[in-house]
Amino acid sequence: MTIVAEILKTKPEQAVHSIEPAASVRDAAQRMTQKNVGALLVLDAGRVVGIVSERDCARKVVAGDRVAGGTPVRDVMSSPVMYVGPRHTSAECMALMTENRLRHLPVLDDDRLVGLISIGDLVKDIISEQQFIIEQLEHYITGR
Repeated sequence: MTIVAEILKTKPEQAVHSIEPAASVRDAAQRMTQKNVGALLVLDAGRVVGIVSERDCARKVVAGDRVAGGTPVRDVMSSPVMYVGPRHTSAECMALMTENRLRHLPVLDDDRLVGLISIGDLVKDIISEQQFIIEQLEHYITGR
């Protein structure tokens, strides 16, 4: 079973994109678009205080008939944020995400932000792991 620290090492981009709680939802949506990500961590003085996603923007701003440029991120972010540590396994992360309907999990090591994993990162890892097992079984069966 793969641990989160190993998954983070395989990510092509190591940067964790964030925004401040006082920034507007419009700024958050623009940053997500520019960075091609589905969520931003909300940081206050370097501390994770929330997470804002495309889903938050759609459901809490657009569907709530709010003005994106006049609504601060703090009003629509999800908080408190569930997180994992670098030693959690992909299976533990997948269970947490499934049970809580999450798509992103910050990775904290002694309260220090070290990364962010998405459901896509976990699916990619699980597929890779299953492919390895299939190849090993094929080698075992065929003797090659």
